[in-house]
Amino acid sequence: MQIGRPMIVEATPVALDDTELVARLFRALGDATRLRIIELLLQEGELHQMEIVRRLGASQARISEHMVCLTWCGFVQTRVEGRRTLYRVANRQVRGLVDRARNFLEQNEAQIGSCRTIDEEAQ
Repeated sequence: MQIGRPMIVEATPVALDDTELVARLFRALGDATRLRIIELLLQEGELHQMEIVRRLGASQARISEHMVCLTWCGFVQTRVEGRRTLYRVANRQVRGLVDRARNFLEQNEAQIGSCRTIDEEAQ
């Protein structure tokens, strides 16, 4: 019997079709905190986890969980410097994804902002 939060990563890789994989990619970026982390790292370059915690005002445990997801999914890379682990965006494609989403939003902000189906799926 599992106690507490479920594991964030499957022990064994799950075979999924391309459509489900793309949907998971969007869900990974679909969490506002994870997107804020990505944008912060795009802006700052490289940060220690506690600096991310301080800047976003979230708990260390919550940020740690998000960092595991972002790192495992390939959005973020780590670099160890002494006893500190520093995080940075993994590659330029991540910036491109975020930039394309923002460009799309410029012409569709009202529609996305009022779409109740998106919020219902998250619950």
